[in-house]
Amino acid sequence: MREKVIFLVDIQSFYASVEKVDHPELHHKPVIVSGDPERRSGVVLAACPLAKKWGVQNAERLWEAQQKCPQAIVVRPRMQHYLDVSIQITNILNRFTNLVEVYSVDEQFLDVTASRRLFGDPFSIARNIQKAIQEEIGVYARVGIGPNKVLAKIACDNFAKKNENGLFQLDFDNMEREMWPLPIGKMFGVGSRMNQHLERMGIRTIGHLANFPLNLLKKRWGINGQVLWQTANGIDYSPVTVKTHDQQKAIGHHMTLPRDYETFQDIKVVLLELSEEVARRSRLKHYMGNTVSVGVRGADFDFPTGFHRQMKLSSPTNFDMDIFRPACRLFQKYWDGSPIRSVGVTLSQLQPANHYQLNLFDFQLKKENINKALDFVYAKYGPTAIIRASSLTEAGQAHHRAEKIGGHYK
Repeated sequence: MREKVIFLVDIQSFYASVEKVDHPELHHKPVIVSGDPERRSGVVLAACPLAKKWGVQNAERLWEAQQKCPQAIVVRPRMQHYLDVSIQITNILNRFTNLVEVYSVDEQFLDVTASRRLFGDPFSIARNIQKAIQEEIGVYARVGIGPNKVLAKIACDNFAKKNENGLFQLDFDNMEREMWPLPIGKMFGVGSRMNQHLERMGIRTIGHLANFPLNLLKKRWGINGQVLWQTANGIDYSPVTVKTHDQQKAIGHHMTLPRDYETFQDIKVVLLELSEEVARRSRLKHYMGNTVSVGVRGADFDFPTGFHRQMKLSSPTNFDMDIFRPACRLFQKYWDGSPIRSVGVTLSQLQPANHYQLNLFDFQLKKENINKALDFVYAKYGPTAIIRASSLTEAGQAHHRAEKIGGHYK
């Protein structure tokens, strides 16, 4: 059987690179793309290579980054523009294969197995992709090459990003030599908490995990233990598919607050706004959900507090008040009273909205008519055409959220 050739194409410092393309005067200067510090969202979203040389890292607080690199130019994000550029890159990749899977705004998987007859060997295809993106968009792409998605991802993250040519191939021939010596935290799928668990078990490299008894991993983590072991051994059967985002598992919205919210009266305003947003997006995607969950993070960075709890509904819904009421109950039950920095509401266990079991004690038809009227107004006049009076209070954030995509300004 012919071995597959999978690419993971990653754009270097995507947001910062786009800003440098649009503003040539920034080309030789350290650039940081960050949220608005005045609204408590001053976190580094992207730092260009010049800023990273000073120790600036993604996801750290802006004031810390500015201490490391005082001369850095701070640019507020333009999320809609970045999404538009990402789509342009997808269109370029579609010239090389019809199997392009968008993994994130700056990362995309490609299956070029059948493209080799047209475009040559994997490295020739990768170089042509780099050239096309550089010439047409102006940003630099790195390409990880592997026989499956997981090895392509690890190849890109750990090797291609460090190579001068931005290319690296990781396969079963060099996996033990190149990948197994890496620290376990470098493996795809291992976060900081899992890293700690594995290190406490004496598993410090990917090679250690690859040779660890599978039955012990499955005994501790079940199917996740199997997945970890397979990843360490370069095994991944998931195909590159263009339908990755067709079926969602959950629809949620999370917000970092502009100040510490200390009273339930203020927090309730935000919970209602989040519930409205989740309900609206669910209807737009034609889903109803059976479970509502609430996630909260405390205001203290040094001693993190918070919770994430969920509640099963009696019947599926995409109506804002049906989401808001259980969200409030969850919050009141599990909140310890400490100041809140961020909060999120999620609707999960989704099902198609075009068929569901009727509840004789629920006014579903009336809710649907209200939803249709609201959605018509939102579609024609925007998300702030109709807002609740509570959103006009100091705690309300509806107008600020309407100016953003993914929590950042358009």
